[in-house]
Amino acid sequence: MPIIKVADMAYGRLRAPDLDAEEEFLTHFGMVRSARTENALYMRGTDPAHHIHVTEKGEPGFVGMAYYAANEEDLDRVAQAPGASGVENIDEPGGGKRVRLREPNGYQIEVVWGIEQLPPIAVDRDLMNTGTEPLRRAGRLMRLPQEPTPIRRMGHGVMGTPKLVETVQWFRDTLGFICSDDVYVDSEDNLIGSFNRCDRGEAYVDHHVFFCLKHEKAGLNHLSFEVHDVDDVLAGHERLEQLGKYEHMWGVGRHLLGSQVYDYWADPWGRVHERWADTDRLNAESGSNLLPAHEALSSQWGSPPPERFISRISA
Repeated sequence: MPIIKVADMAYGRLRAPDLDAEEEFLTHFGMVRSARTENALYMRGTDPAHHIHVTEKGEPGFVGMAYYAANEEDLDRVAQAPGASGVENIDEPGGGKRVRLREPNGYQIEVVWGIEQLPPIAVDRDLMNTGTEPLRRAGRLMRLPQEPTPIRRMGHGVMGTPKLVETVQWFRDTLGFICSDDVYVDSEDNLIGSFNRCDRGEAYVDHHVFFCLKHEKAGLNHLSFEVHDVDDVLAGHERLEQLGKYEHMWGVGRHLLGSQVYDYWADPWGRVHERWADTDRLNAESGSNLLPAHEALSSQWGSPPPERFISRISA
């Protein structure tokens, strides 16, 4: 049995030497500043979460990821895990409590509870007419807003590691993740990737909250965020492309595993951020799969992942 079963991903935590430049990128990417101190930047989406992205001031780096506890009592339980910090008050904007741990590659994992919620940011979107429902927008013209297309919420985090099996097992044993899809090359015991979701019983959750990729180097491959619809993925891609300031990593396309319509961009220090819409949602009864990599890591439409994306690991 796992120590606890977390409810969802809360935020990713990075370091950057220039908070102005990181805020500019994340604003163009679709986030909104919720707080900023002398030493850190906190960005939110349109959902009520106080922040979904934290950037500490310092040398460029990946600090770790944070997950919501299912209840406050789970903080006491996970605080008993080997190397855990004990329950701490969070001395940052949004407040709350947390327990800090280290996963097998040494990165910080926070389990959080009670962080302040903010009023949601309203998003007005026209309905989309379809072949089977051609009158959903009858009499109303489709007009998309011209400002940055907004991020809604945190989706998942992806890490690379030379210790794939050990890392995945730690997340399952400590945070209660369950396998959606394991991926192999050549033989079924040669795993090179693992998609894992939260276990919330009968409740449906994202296809994965954590993907782990076998890599010679440990670190972050990307942080991933949901937008409101497919139009936001495509319009956001065009806006970022027109800016000409940031490195486009991959997309637009639709994944096979998870089924998201995706688009990937790098911040000024090369850390990859994904915008997506329309994921598969599974519950604890949905089971898991074991698939060969040539099938699992393909796109239903869109180009295959370029080498610069596959090899990008930010330590």
